[in-house]
Amino acid sequence: MKLKLAAIILIVVSSIAKAQLFPVLGGQRAGISTAQFLKIGVGGRAAALGESFVAVANDASALYWNPAGLVQFSENQIIVSHNKWLVDINHDFLGAVYHFDQTNTVGVALTYLSMPKMKVTTEFAPSGTGEYFSVSDLGIAVSYARKMTEQFSFGGTIRYIEETLDKLKMRGVMVDLGTYYWTGLGTTRFAVAVSNFGNQLAPDGEVFLVGKRTNDRWQSFSPPTIFRIGFAFEPIQNDDNYLTTSIQLNHPNDNSENFAIGAEYAWRNLFYIRGGYKFNVEEQDYSFGVGINPPIGIAEFKLDYAFTNFERLGNAHRFSIILDL
Repeated sequence: MKLKLAAIILIVVSSIAKAQLFPVLGGQRAGISTAQFLKIGVGGRAAALGESFVAVANDASALYWNPAGLVQFSENQIIVSHNKWLVDINHDFLGAVYHFDQTNTVGVALTYLSMPKMKVTTEFAPSGTGEYFSVSDLGIAVSYARKMTEQFSFGGTIRYIEETLDKLKMRGVMVDLGTYYWTGLGTTRFAVAVSNFGNQLAPDGEVFLVGKRTNDRWQSFSPPTIFRIGFAFEPIQNDDNYLTTSIQLNHPNDNSENFAIGAEYAWRNLFYIRGGYKFNVEEQDYSFGVGINPPIGIAEFKLDYAFTNFERLGNAHRFSIILDL
């Protein structure tokens, strides 16, 4: 019965893709939000699943995907994620989760994006003036989650962000909200998360222009708010084999709606194979990855890797380690 349900979901997804029930409407909104580093996903596991993860979110990477997922596991965890992003951009994430009891959990997270210094160019020195400038992004977040009932959980995150472009800085505070609900029908559950909700942001600072002119007035932009709703279940679940499938609809405020599917096969909770696909997303499409949970007595940890394909910009490689404390 579970396998039939999984097959039906795949058929429906394929039909949606072919019929284009999610047309590229809203693509004209591209480029209207700032703090784009907040849209880069965290963790090798979630990335390999095509980022169809809000209804899975049962490890420390839930700090990014869905704060309600922090009460879906019992271990205190630390996550370290490194993302070799496009055009020599590095994206790093560090997080920790602590459980007060079975119903209350807190977490903290640090996100940092950096890239090599670039030449300063002007109209009269297109090859460079001899000076260099740097660009970096920082995010610091605190999360809390509570299991309201055995089936329903709720979580929230407050995040301070800071973007630096040479002499300019942009600062702001954003909020994430998430829910997680077990339906009671086998392992089926669905989740809803709203990420990066906040006021419009504008840079602070002054720049010098050609002709001894200056500019210190800047336009404000909205943060990259995104609404996600996902569904997941296990069509196969026994002592040796475990298969998790998920599907997720994404509604960003700065682009068209899209959806993703993902699947994870686990063998004895030691070795994992994952794959995912994004529909109606420009540039991105398929992803895959592997994970291991080596039986080491000193400490229990999981190592995950994900490969994400981009049609023209290249590929992205993500590594993450989750340590149980």
